Parts: sequence; C-alpha cells; structure tokens
Amino acid sequence: MTETVDPTVPPSGSGCVECEAAGGWWFHLRRCAACGHIGCCDSSPSGHGTAHAEATGHPVLTSFEPGEDWFYDVRSQQFTNGPRLADPQAHPDGQTVPGPAERVPDDWRNHIR
Repeated sequence: MTETVDPTVPPSGSGCVECEAAGGWWFHLRRCAACGHIGCCDSSPSGHGTAHAEATGHPVLTSFEPGEDWFYDVRSQQFTNGPRLADPQAHPDGQTVPGPAERVPDDWRNHIR
C-alpha cells in the first residue's frame, strides 16, 4: 500500500473540490491518501471521492470527518490500515454536515444515496 499512500501530503482544502467549484454540497467528505484531494462520499449527490480514485488510480481513501480514522481501498472494496496523514485530519469542527450549510437544500435527505 505504500505506493498508494503519501502521509506527507496535506488535504486539498476543507470541502469537496468539485462541489466547491460547481456550487454544490456534500454529505460526508473523503480524502485521497495519495494526493490529499478532498471529495464527497458516495452517499453525497455527486460521489466525487470515489470518482477521483477511479480517474486517477489513487485507490485508497480515508474519512475526512472528525473522529473517524479508517482507510478504504476502492479496488478491493475493503477497509484497510494506513498511517497517520498530514494534518488536518478532518474538516473544521464548526463545518456543517451536510455542508456547506448555505447550499444544502431543505430536503437534502431526499438527495443522498
């Protein structure tokens, strides 16, 4: 797994890169363990985290949610172990879930998978 994880790379930001660019929103966030890309989870309307893993060949994702420290290999569809990654470990505590708050529709539960 060492070729798919770089513990020195910081996260790309505090929200999903693609959702931020498109004015969208997310349910939970995932971090690419190879390059630090932050994408939204598969339950989010767009699933950018897994899409990034498949498009780049960076198969290992980790949670970017406070209090979660798991790693997941998209290729094998198995949870796995991994090293501590560069800080921060999660989005800011005050960031809403789902988020960002100003873009989340009132009926957001109808939009998650």
